[in-house]
Order: sequence, then structure tokens, then C-alpha cells
Amino acid sequence: MRGNRFVYYVREGINSIFNHGFMSFASVCIIVACLIIMGSFTLLALNVDNMIDTMESENEIMAFVNSEYSRADAQAIQPYIESIDNVDTVRFVTREQAWDDFLDQYNDPSRLGDFGADILRDRYVVYVNDISKLADTRDAISQVSGIAATSVHLDVARGLVRFRNIVTIASLALVAILFVISLFIMSNTIKLTTFERRDEIAIMKMVGATSTFIRWPFVVQGLILGLLGSLISFVMEWGIYTLFSTKLMATSGLSFMTVIPFAAVSIPIFLAFTVVGLGVGVIGSLLAIRNYLKV
Repeated sequence: MRGNRFVYYVREGINSIFNHGFMSFASVCIIVACLIIMGSFTLLALNVDNMIDTMESENEIMAFVNSEYSRADAQAIQPYIESIDNVDTVRFVTREQAWDDFLDQYNDPSRLGDFGADILRDRYVVYVNDISKLADTRDAISQVSGIAATSVHLDVARGLVRFRNIVTIASLALVAILFVISLFIMSNTIKLTTFERRDEIAIMKMVGATSTFIRWPFVVQGLILGLLGSLISFVMEWGIYTLFSTKLMATSGLSFMTVIPFAAVSIPIFLAFTVVGLGVGVIGSLLAIRNYLKV
């Protein structure tokens, strides 16, 4: 009996799709378009986060040790810096090492004359966990006894954090708007089917058919349309993202940028597309048919 009902639900749902082919096609296209836009902005946000994480690992605070401190006294400061909140790793650099690094970057060392490592100070290179707390971390390091000065590119860090917040907020807002639009289109598609069958639904209610029995074929219709839209959008998103990332990496001047491979996020994207597609189909179906069940 339950098997027969299941077959009936599936058959009626598929028939409704083909009986209203244009609206079904339009619904799938809308779902595909919305999911691709949602997915693209989500992938953009993920890549921005990844880039900022990479820059966080490279964004450093230079903490210069008091020039009157001996080498042993300078190295004794390290545990105090490491104990500061948000500090990830700390690396001690002697003045000699700093001078060698400077010479490696200087085009014409002969022009430096008699200057040597003695003009520099021992320093610590400090890497942080959260770039948004860079200013507070710098201030805390400045309070450590023996640290004479600090240097950090705060403007760059603040710009990165601001850009990440804008992308995240825009992505969430766009996902919410597109989800509502998808629901509206799907609901109208199902409404067209229920409107043409309103007399049949009324008769079924009057002869004792339950609302669940009447509702399920429309739910199946929404499920099939939602699943089809999610599968198509996933394949298209895969192709678009792969093409875009390949072009981006091949562009001179942008080769420094790192792009997350689609394979690394394919499973979460696939699951998200499937859940959203099925959710739009089911919710849209339930919203469309609820008024026709009030007999």
C-alpha cells in the first residue's frame, strides 16, 4: 500500500513537471542562476579569507630591543613577548642578521661606506593569530620592558579586515535575497499546477483524502526541480570557477594570488547546493499549495 502511494506521488509529481514544462524549465533556470551567484560569492569570500590568513602569517610586528641591552638580556625578553595574547610565533633576529638581510636587498652596498651592523638593533619578528587585533598586540608588545620601538603596517591590515567584512556581509545578504527570489519563483510554479487542479483537489478533500496525500505529489515536484537545479548549478559552478581561477593564475601581475582548488571545497559546495535546492523546492511547494487545502 505504501509502495503504491509512493509510486503515485512520484508519477503525479513528474507529470506536473512535464505538463507545465515552460514554468518548470524557468524554475530550474532561476534556481541554477541563484545558486551559481550564491556559490560564486561564497567562493569569493572563502578565497578572501584564505588570502587574509596567508597575509596574517606574513604580516609581522617588528619589535626593536633597547640598544643598551646585552645579547643575553635581549634574548631574555622573548618569553614575555610569547605570553602576549594573539601572538603566534616569535623570532629573534640579531643586528648582524638584520644587516646581512639589508645588504641582500640593497643594490649597491659599496655606497654604505663605513656603516655596519652596529647602527642597527637586535629585534624580534612577531607573527599574530588575528590580524584584526594587530594594533592591540603592538601596544602590548611596546609595554614589554626592553622593547624600545615597534613597527607594523597597520593601514594594510585594517584595509584587509575591512575588505573581508564587506565581502562577508555582501555575500550573506545576497544569499538571503536570492534564496527568497528562488522561493518566490518555485512557489509560483507550483501555484500554476494547483490552480489548474483546484477543482480536483477540492473533490479529493470532500471524499476524505488527507492533506498529506494531496500535498505529496507537489512536494515531489518541488524536490525534483530543486535537485535538478542544484546538480546543474554545481557542474556549472565547477566549470566557471576552474576557468576563472586558471585565467587568474595565468595573468601576469596576479600570479602572487593564491586560489583555493575547487576540489578542496567541492564536497561542502555540493552539499550546500543540494540542501538549498531541495529546501527551495519543498518550501516553495508547501507555500504554494497551503491555500488550496482549505476546503
